[in-house]
Amino acid sequence: MISPTSRMIAEKDGSIGRIIFNKPERHNATSSDMWEAIPVILEDFEQDPAIRVIIVTGAGDKAFVSGADISEFEKARATPEQIAHYDKIGEVANSRLVKCSKPTIARIRGYCVGGGVAIALTCDIRIASDNARFAVPAAKLGLGYWAAGVQALMNVVGPSFTKEIFYTGRLFSAQEALAMGLVNRVVPDAELDAYVDDYCRHIGENAPLTMLAVKRTVEELTRLDGKPDFHHVAHLVGECFGSEDYIEGRRAFMEKRKPVFKGR
Repeated sequence: MISPTSRMIAEKDGSIGRIIFNKPERHNATSSDMWEAIPVILEDFEQDPAIRVIIVTGAGDKAFVSGADISEFEKARATPEQIAHYDKIGEVANSRLVKCSKPTIARIRGYCVGGGVAIALTCDIRIASDNARFAVPAAKLGLGYWAAGVQALMNVVGPSFTKEIFYTGRLFSAQEALAMGLVNRVVPDAELDAYVDDYCRHIGENAPLTMLAVKRTVEELTRLDGKPDFHHVAHLVGECFGSEDYIEGRRAFMEKRKPVFKGR
């Protein structure tokens, strides 16, 4: 597909869709047009049944996403109205990533800072190269973080590590991030691309309805208001048991072959 802006690349590769933040000269720092492109790309990927899993990553070898592009602030975030607009489109983009109906994998190389950490946290799984570096430097800039952003981090690493990340504002290594649970896997930089692609193709072979049910259940169980919609998740589980894929899974198991799931 064609992305709404050259600063965001959308690629399809078999069962894999890729969203690539494409501003390597500024360590893939985000701007308004990049935020606005995310929902458009996701809509296309979600409507394409061939796409089973989505990789979110950054162009080049220096950074995943290094936060907001501060050079844009004078023209895009100078007035209260502009700030509100920028915050809104960023909120919409991050919400769409969280609500995406397909599994999302953050492929992280180099710097993952500030808003980059927020983007990584919208993904279901985070896989980092051993040269990745993570930080939320809000306390070095005097910024405040809304509760939803703090909650997203706390859901992954817990209260104490959340405080450490915010209090220190320092860069954490990939191994430190792994120990905190901020990332799921750390692999040698030279192996990152092949590892993530193989990982995604493995996920893409599994039953889409099952993965969607688990994804929505986790979302409900970690809601900020603490009021999960159990009726909704029970309905999704029921759809799994009533699906053609459930029949295919049982038959494939009995016939000792790999199942071919269709997402219905």
